Amino acid sequence: MSGMIIPAKTIKAVVEAVYLADGPGFETRTTETLTLDFDGIAGDRHAGKTRKSGGREPWYPRGTEMRNERQVSIVARDELAEAASAMGIDALQPEWIGANLVLGGLEALSWLPARSRLLFAGGATIAIDGQNAPCRSAGAAIARHVPGREDLTLLFPRAAKHLRGLVGWVEKPGLISVGEAVSVRVPAQRLYP
Repeated sequence: MSGMIIPAKTIKAVVEAVYLADGPGFETRTTETLTLDFDGIAGDRHAGKTRKSGGREPWYPRGTEMRNERQVSIVARDELAEAASAMGIDALQPEWIGANLVLGGLEALSWLPARSRLLFAGGATIAIDGQNAPCRSAGAAIARHVPGREDLTLLFPRAAKHLRGLVGWVEKPGLISVGEAVSVRVPAQRLYP
């Protein structure tokens, strides 16, 4: 096997906003800090060491208990702006699509590879599982915020492909605060043939 190996690297980022899903739906609300433990974000509806499989895991029957690698949803404002433009709307707010964390200072956030680590200055660490594929549920939430645009329910999954951010799980508990510095460790990588 031949091919170029991209070496590991560290990138600096900053926490621009944090959100918590503690209401009846998956939409989130602004908060100043997030408390992370091994179950995920304390009080968040996506917390838990395990979760039930769904449409994202067609290799399991729906409802199969599995490891929760989707404890935290991470987005970038520039990618949300690009998705909003593709949908023909003025803005796409992170809380509409259930984001927990907005990171700034990273180019192409959604393309960070699996096994990347977000090491927060306060001590918490999030391990990246991979891209968060856009879905119709998030599209429907966007449509509720943009009157007269019911088409956004189906448009969002296409317009936000590779722009929806990442999901990850808590590797090391701690607090995450707005304005906090983040060290992003990207593992060595090579395209798999």
